[in-house]
Order: sequence, then structure tokens, then C-alpha cells
Amino acid sequence: MNAGDNETVSVEKPATGNPATPATTVDPAERAKIKGALLRYRALAWFTGLWLLLLCGEMIAKYGFDADPPSWIAIVHGWVYFVYLILTADLAQKVRWPIGRTVGTLVAGTIPLLSFFVEHKNAAQVKRDFGV
Repeated sequence: MNAGDNETVSVEKPATGNPATPATTVDPAERAKIKGALLRYRALAWFTGLWLLLLCGEMIAKYGFDADPPSWIAIVHGWVYFVYLILTADLAQKVRWPIGRTVGTLVAGTIPLLSFFVEHKNAAQVKRDFGV
């Protein structure tokens, strides 16, 4: 363990995205939970985005070129997206995102390439706000 792991850290945690919101104190246990939730969210955002791209490729091949691609890609993407929903909701609850941001992040997994951009933006903000 590092010497700084047992200290309480004061970081900016804007509730509305307004940087003028006063800083709050995040204890190390809560910071560790947020760090773990962020890591899980980031991994699933990438997996969901990749499987969605594969699903789009499958649909293009199937309906655009009359190919016979494997049909299990849609099933895998569906289950990966389901886990993404759960882990995104977990992170949103831990960092207290407003409902609009939570729903926008959940929907990002349904639009090709958007999950990558939203993941990057969300990860940067959580790291900045909570010092993880």
C-alpha cells in the first residue's frame, strides 16, 4: 500500500457539471469502489462498442451482400450490452450522475462508435472529479 492510500482526499465533485461547485471529501474506501466501477464500465463500454461494430458488419454482409454471416454475433452483443447496462448503472449510482447523463450513457451502447467517445469523456470526468 502507498502512504497516500489511507488519507482522505478532497477533490472537486461537481453535481451538475459546474466546476464552481465546492469540493467534497472522498474517503479512500469510496474512492476504491469508484475506481473499480470505472474500470469495469470502461472495459464493458469498449466490449459493447466492438461487438456492436461486428453486429453492424454482420447486418451489412447479410442484407447488403446476401452473405450468410454467423448469427451468434447479435446474441453475444445483446448479452454484452446487458452487462454494460448493469455496470454503467453501478458507476452512475456511485458517482451520482444525474438521470439524463445516465440514460445518455446507457444509450451510447446502441449507436456505433459512440460508446468509445462517451467512455472517454465519462472516464476523464470521473478521474478528475474523484481523483481516481
